[in-house]
Amino acid sequence: MSSENTASSQIQPANQGIANIAPYQTGKPIDELKRELGLDNIVKLASNENPLGCSPLATQAVRDELADVGRYPDGSGFKLKEKIVEVFDVEMSQITLGNGSNDILELVARTFVSSEDTVVYSQHAFAVYALATQAVGATGIEVPAKDFGHDLAAMAQAVRDDTRVVFLANPNNPTGTWFSETDFTAFMNTVPSRVLVVLDEAYVEYFPEYFNSLKFLEKYPNLLISRTFSKAYGLASLRVGFALASSEITDLINRVRQPFNVNSFALAAATAALGDQDFLHQTRTLNHAGMSQLEAGCAALGLSWIPSRANFLSICVSTDVERQGTKVFNDLLKLGVIVRPIAGYGMPDYIRVSIGTFTENKRFLEALSQVLQATE
Repeated sequence: MSSENTASSQIQPANQGIANIAPYQTGKPIDELKRELGLDNIVKLASNENPLGCSPLATQAVRDELADVGRYPDGSGFKLKEKIVEVFDVEMSQITLGNGSNDILELVARTFVSSEDTVVYSQHAFAVYALATQAVGATGIEVPAKDFGHDLAAMAQAVRDDTRVVFLANPNNPTGTWFSETDFTAFMNTVPSRVLVVLDEAYVEYFPEYFNSLKFLEKYPNLLISRTFSKAYGLASLRVGFALASSEITDLINRVRQPFNVNSFALAAATAALGDQDFLHQTRTLNHAGMSQLEAGCAALGLSWIPSRANFLSICVSTDVERQGTKVFNDLLKLGVIVRPIAGYGMPDYIRVSIGTFTENKRFLEALSQVLQATE
């Protein structure tokens, strides 16, 4: 092969935004830990999954869908949208379906943000906000957090003439912090109406009494609400989420959305899950009890934590360099307990722990006590 042909076959460099992205780090899988350490009895509390699994109605819906596995899914997701309309009292034209809520966040960036624009998000906020911003070559403006949560007043002030999107999370991941309707209203009244505000509510079902975002949709045409079925509904492996926004915003996003971005099993399971409020109640009850269990256990160990309105708790394991979050995470792995280190979120002294069953939470607390005693 000539040198000319060799040179012409070389892959062109990726655009600068893509080249600078550090890939999102997922929670460590159970099978991976089994392979590495040869352990069998493993507790995974790393990915904020529902320890109850999913609704039996959702499971049956997936079984029923197997007969048509050779067919493409309904690209419009009509039945799921119809159920969303019924449950949330919105219009069909306001709904965008996503391959998980991550897909929604990326669709927003692709639809509304260019390389000449800026995007505002908070320190310690979900990593995908920065990743989606970088992927389109835009500039991210990270606003310092206030008590590990969103400083909405400062975020409003950070909006510039070239700002196109603001990402908010309520509750926030990985801190579990939340803001009130009063603070949110003040924020929306300050932000220019030309700026799209994305309200990421992946965990809203765990404490729905604290915030009712749906009533703001009509008042603020520049608001988009993003939700997922991966957490409280227990459909993490199926990857399905949705957005609610004005018909105009929704129309634009759906021009970018892939026609079959949500598979048939996910559509069927999510539709069924929305019809099982008993399962959602069980999930909340278990989560509230588990939160109390973890908080009491941390208090007994002399540890502090960030109050959370999600299904996880971020725990300060120490400010001692010998006992920072990553080391505690690795030591817990050796005991068969998987949690999440969050040094990548600027919180090296913390670990994030998903709330599991009573037995799983107990196992974590016992392992954590053992690890901390070993480093004293």
